[in-house]
Amino acid sequence: MTEYLAPIMRVADANSAFLWYQQLGFVKEWEHQFESGLPLYVGMARGDLRMHLSEHTGDARPGTLVYLYVEDVDALAGTLGVTEIDDMPWGRDFEVTDPDGNRLRIGTAALRPG
Repeated sequence: MTEYLAPIMRVADANSAFLWYQQLGFVKEWEHQFESGLPLYVGMARGDLRMHLSEHTGDARPGTLVYLYVEDVDALAGTLGVTEIDDMPWGRDFEVTDPDGNRLRIGTAALRPG
């Protein structure tokens, strides 16, 4: 098994939130709901990146900030209609907010010598 980190984003409606995350290239891997009418929990991936969306009240705080390193920050910014990308010591990045107020900083790491 490959180890990875899967941050949990608190959302009001996991299906609606997932539609927004599809713009970022995420695909749904699975979903879980104990029974109809109870909170939904969704696992999604973008390549080796993993994230979970949870309607469960205690799973995460709304307004969470997650940093996603991607191979081509310019392409993803273009997909989202973002025109301003910041040049930072660690790379180039921009920030967007999902419909539930969670923030995603998305960037491409700076090339390191050697």
